This record gives sequence, C-alpha cells and structure tokens, in this order.
Amino acid sequence: MVVDVDICGLKVGDRHPVHIMGVMNLSRESFYKGSVVESDALLDVAWEMIDEGATILDLGARSTWPLADPISKDEERNRLLPALETLAGNVDAVISVDTIFSDLAEAALEKGADIINDVSGFAIDEKMVDVVADFGCPAVVMASRKVPGDVLGMDAVMQSLQDILQLSEDKGIDTNKIILDPAIGKWIPEKVPMYDFETFDRFERLKSFNKPILAALSRKSCIGEVLNKPPEGRLYGSLAATAIVVQKGAHIIRTHDVGPTLDAVKVASAIRGNPAVEVDGDREVEILEIRSPVDSVRIMQSLGVTSTGAQIMKNKTVMFNLLIKNITTTEALIIKQEILARGGDAALERNAVSHETEKTDLMVMGTLLQLKKLSEKLQGQARGLPRIAEMIDTVLWEYDDITYRYQ
Repeated sequence: MVVDVDICGLKVGDRHPVHIMGVMNLSRESFYKGSVVESDALLDVAWEMIDEGATILDLGARSTWPLADPISKDEERNRLLPALETLAGNVDAVISVDTIFSDLAEAALEKGADIINDVSGFAIDEKMVDVVADFGCPAVVMASRKVPGDVLGMDAVMQSLQDILQLSEDKGIDTNKIILDPAIGKWIPEKVPMYDFETFDRFERLKSFNKPILAALSRKSCIGEVLNKPPEGRLYGSLAATAIVVQKGAHIIRTHDVGPTLDAVKVASAIRGNPAVEVDGDREVEILEIRSPVDSVRIMQSLGVTSTGAQIMKNKTVMFNLLIKNITTTEALIIKQEILARGGDAALERNAVSHETEKTDLMVMGTLLQLKKLSEKLQGQARGLPRIAEMIDTVLWEYDDITYRYQ
C-alpha cells in the first residue's frame, strides 16, 4: 500500500519528497486577490515559484470560488490558452491546467499541458474522463457528486473518490495517474468548517486508496473561520494545516505561497518519517494504519476478499484502548474477565487483583467488535456495569460523530 508512482517525470509517493504545486491564477474573480497573476508577469511569477521550490504549476482561468462572478467558457479559453503558450517550453516544471470543461482540457493538452485538474471529479462534463483516457495524462480529481465539492463528511469524501476511481478504471485509465483531492473548502453553502476539520483530522484515511493525494487548503475559508481573518491574513493558519496533512500522508500541496509552504512541508515530512514496510524480492510486509472499518472493507476487497467476508471482519480491524477510571475493583475484574473472553485484554493495578483496594482504574484493549460485544454483555450485569457499558458506547460514538468532535 506504499504509494510510489511517476507523474510526468516526478517521483511521487510515501518515500519521496512532497511536491509543491504553485497556484497561477488568471482569474480576477478569485477569493484571494493577492493570487491573481497579470499576463505580462506570468513568466516572472512562474520562475519565482520554481526558484522557491514548486515542481508543478497549476494554471487556472476561472475562479472556483462559489461566490465569484461567473464568466463564459470563451473568456476562460481566452485567458487560459495564451498563458499556456507562454509557459509551455519556458519553465522547468510540470504544468497543470485547472478546468472542468473537456474541450478546454483537450486544447490545453494539445498546447503542452501535462496534468488536468478537474475540481468536479469528472461530474460536470462527462466527456472529461474520455479526454483523460485518450491522452493518458495524469488528472487531479476532487471529491464531488453533481457539483464541485458537494460532499459532506469524510465518509462521503471517501465514497465519492472510490466512485471516481471506479469510473476511471472502467474507462481504461491507469488509476496510478489519478491524484485524489478531498475537497477542502466551502464549495457549497452547507459545507461548514467542521466538515473540513474532520478531513484534516482523518486525512490519513485517504491512504487506503493507495493513490497520490493532493491537499488544496491554501487560505481556505475554514482557516479564516478559526482565525477570523480574510484570505490575506491566513498564511500562518495555512502552514499549520499544511503540516498536519503532510504528516498524515499528503504527497502534493497546492498553495499560493510556495516558499513558506515548502519550509512547513520539509519539517512535517521529517516528522512523518518513512513508512514501515519491508520488501524481500516479491514478498512484502507493511503496517496498515486503519481508522475506519469502512476503509478496511475497501482494502480487503482490493485483495479479493468477498464483500460478505469483508463486512464480517471490518470491525475487527480497528483497535481501541479505553481508560475506565474510578470503578470498583469487582467491576474492573468482571470487565477484565469479559474482555478476555472476547479476545481482548485489560490492565489494572496489582492491588486490585488481590482486592486490596476498593476503587481502581482500568485500561481495556480491544477491537471495535470486541468492545461492542463487551458492552452488550455488561448491559445485563449488576452493580454499575450497565452504566459503564453506556459510557463505553458513548465514547465510541463521540469518536466518530462530526458535530460532537468539530463544531
């Protein structure tokens, strides 16, 4: 499950440096006016970004900000293609084109673009996936259903990306060239910040796809909500968020601020370290970090496990360690006995085992399935055990509830 792919000559993956994608914004309608590049400064800005460490330049002529004034496709074309002609062959970087229209994507690829960045995830223009297939080019696809970013919550993000990957595979696209974008930002009115906070917190779930991952978070609205600052004041917040997603597995960071972002990326990459994997010829052993049973189903099915078998085993793949404090020694010993009977374990102080203390703390170790079975058993017990079972159920619910965790 270690990502190691070639994207237009760039080594992208868990053992390679994180790449910086510099935003080259041709749209005056952008939410961040400081990112707009005038046509006569295009090459100077591009060279500066490359000098600061960008290996990819993302050229866009239509603002994807939902509140931006709309422009025609002809206006987008008139901005995009001349700028692409200026850059192609004159910069030492991979060129990505940010568009949702297949005919513009095709024209851009013919004029030297290397990557298509479709924030609709092939949803707006059904011919886009065919263009990508025909050209065999890499594509950034953002989690979307009907319009860009219309997914609420990490489960919806994961399902959308899974569907996009399946569509790509059905079209004959090499899915190792599909770069996944989890749609950070206020793309639709219902997308309140807590959904983005969940994406940041659970970003490592994206690793279960075993594909390159891009994070486009630069100066986004969720950062502004926390800081109560306009886009111009969100640099430091963006760097904090960047460090988090890099530590959790991002391979490409799309940013307006190349130099400072590269510094944050280097530090976060050093902290992230190398993946735990050992290879010997055709054999390989790797540690999988799974936070959601849903993701374990995806991984098992990719190995050929039946859907029924994966559903049966999914709750065995996520491990929890619970700390239960200040319960009676008798209750602790009963809980230990019950979790042991289900294949888990529990640790408590020596004096509690010999009943030399009335109260004790208890550490309970088990899979999600084992803890659920434990709770069911404790519900029918005496003393305070039914209430402890309710508390176990509550903390497991709190762990997964978006509103509780992030609002």
